[in-house]
Amino acid sequence: MAASEFDPVTYNRAAWDRLVEREDEWSRPVSPDVIARAREGDWSIVVVGHEPVPRAWLPSDLTGVRVLGLAAGGGQQGPVLAAAGAAVTVFDNSPRQLGQDEAVAGREGLQLRTVLGDMRDLSAFEDASFDVIIHPVSNVFCPDIASVWSESFRVLRDGGILLSGFMNPDVFIFDEAALDQGDLIVRHQLPFSSLDLPEPERQRIYGDDPIMYSHSLTEQIGGQLAAGFTLTHLSEAPHHADATARYLSAYIATRAVRPHRAP
Repeated sequence: MAASEFDPVTYNRAAWDRLVEREDEWSRPVSPDVIARAREGDWSIVVVGHEPVPRAWLPSDLTGVRVLGLAAGGGQQGPVLAAAGAAVTVFDNSPRQLGQDEAVAGREGLQLRTVLGDMRDLSAFEDASFDVIIHPVSNVFCPDIASVWSESFRVLRDGGILLSGFMNPDVFIFDEAALDQGDLIVRHQLPFSSLDLPEPERQRIYGDDPIMYSHSLTEQIGGQLAAGFTLTHLSEAPHHADATARYLSAYIATRAVRPHRAP
């Protein structure tokens, strides 16, 4: 696969649609019980692995809060927040992922909007359209992320909150096939993309899964700061499903705020 001719948006759109068909864990809609509890105020969401976001990172009352689930399809975060009272829009590159949110909304009688698109281009939304953005681990499927942060900054109101989850780039130095066997073998230089592997090897390890890209902490945390955000909180978590959990935190979650502009 020639990188110069590759369209990651089109490829990963089809790849995520396939993962929905295979019932990937990040495409399994929440249950009626989860929605019922959220309506009673007992709710949580994740942006990294299986670690719930601290409730203090979000407004205490979500009633009417305008939330954008950015690259957050799959019928998970969006429906929970809608059941808790938020006005939710879910934006994702995969029609089938958005279909999971629509299915939960239909099943539970929730008001929830879905929009198809590339996370780097939020031109579907006007400036200051949202109070909160929920951006779970997904920039790993995007080749360049500076515009993800600048567009997020633009569509948030002053004082708006950005909750992001992303991968520690260090996990990409390891040989993926060895990781599947529980072994950590350093092999790759950073930045890494699965697209850069020889095609037979990529097919053997990743098959038709989405193409993945590492992003440095400068790009992920520094990129938020460069876009104008103020970082207020950061937490780390081990990967829930591979050998790196024994040695390092594979996941990072951040809370950032768009500062109020001077009058």
